[in-house]
Amino acid sequence: MKVLAVETSTMSGSVALLEDDVLISEYLLNIKVTHSERLMPTIDRILRDSAVSFSQIDGLIVSTGPGSFTGLRIGLSTIKGIALAGGKPVVSISTLDVLANNVNFAKYSVCPLLDARKGEIYTALYRLDGKGRPCPVTPYLALDPQQWLKYITTKTIFLGEGLKVYRQLIEEGLKDLAVFAPTDYNYPRASVLGRLGLDKLCRGEVADITSLAPTYLRRSEAEIKWEEKRKEGSG
Repeated sequence: MKVLAVETSTMSGSVALLEDDVLISEYLLNIKVTHSERLMPTIDRILRDSAVSFSQIDGLIVSTGPGSFTGLRIGLSTIKGIALAGGKPVVSISTLDVLANNVNFAKYSVCPLLDARKGEIYTALYRLDGKGRPCPVTPYLALDPQQWLKYITTKTIFLGEGLKVYRQLIEEGLKDLAVFAPTDYNYPRASVLGRLGLDKLCRGEVADITSLAPTYLRRSEAEIKWEEKRKEGSG
């Protein structure tokens, strides 16, 4: 079974092609170029370089956030468009799940972090199941990192782009309880997304394309400003 995975929840967008448990190709770019400029050319290149046609793809996997509001909209709209055009099933995966699964078989708890801005983080806490896979033991959250650290009471591996902002806070707050993954583990990878999505696809857990939407955890700045203006206009 061949799947195409698209990850656009952070600046470091990536696309991967997998066949069963084998990674055929992956492309990751961590620069300030919008996903709208690079996503479709990257998909085309992955398929062309792999000598795979879109008709041979059995399913599409997409990350649904939390993360960049713009990046998630671009990724979802692209996947929904090509899925409808090609009649392909779609599987959605949380970005936090993708990040946590960068460190399978770790002996500690795992805590992915994304910078949610406004002094908050997107996060969840994971512990290993019987097969060595990180599984969430908390809801997906958007909250103040100081508040979050109060709930970390055992040795925990931290990873994710949120560490660019909050690593020092974590080091000072948790001391020896904090373990940090290598920096190249801080990016949600389409290859990991594809592996998780393939498992769901094999179980028949496909998304309803018409209702599939990003998981923001909170309203965007544009939505908040629009609501404020609407209230002012009706006042």
